[in-house]
Amino acid sequence: MKIQDRRFSRLSTKQLHEILRLRIDVFVVEQTCAYRELDGRDTEPETRHIWIDDDHGVRSYLRLLDDGETRTIGRVATRVDARSDGLASALIDYVLERSTGPWTLNAQTQLVGWYLERGFVTDGEAFVEDGIAHQPMRRDNERSDGANRIATTE
Repeated sequence: MKIQDRRFSRLSTKQLHEILRLRIDVFVVEQTCAYRELDGRDTEPETRHIWIDDDHGVRSYLRLLDDGETRTIGRVATRVDARSDGLASALIDYVLERSTGPWTLNAQTQLVGWYLERGFVTDGEAFVEDGIAHQPMRRDNERSDGANRIATTE
């Protein structure tokens, strides 16, 4: 399993298409949530697109935003036929090993336990966004070597 890690400017047209297709398939179609998927953050210079793919496209994906004092993990999605293969866990582990915290995210409430197992804690009041309940979460562990940017395979 090879993890891909690219900034927007390093994505091929095909890679971008496959990433957006997975995100739309999961968040818009499967979860029947009409929302602004293209929020302008994908193209920010420090944003990382991190995924695992196969011959049929992107299997699992997440987006890592640099929000100054924190790294924000979001858009975590796995293709239906690849769920329960540990791919999202591998991507989270990759980010935690190759970037500094603190890390924040807004977990869909059914996934809070999954994130707790990965060292995150709840951080604020739950809220509903686009009809889906979310829980803000945070992990404060930082790498001991003081690195402040995620490593990339570019």
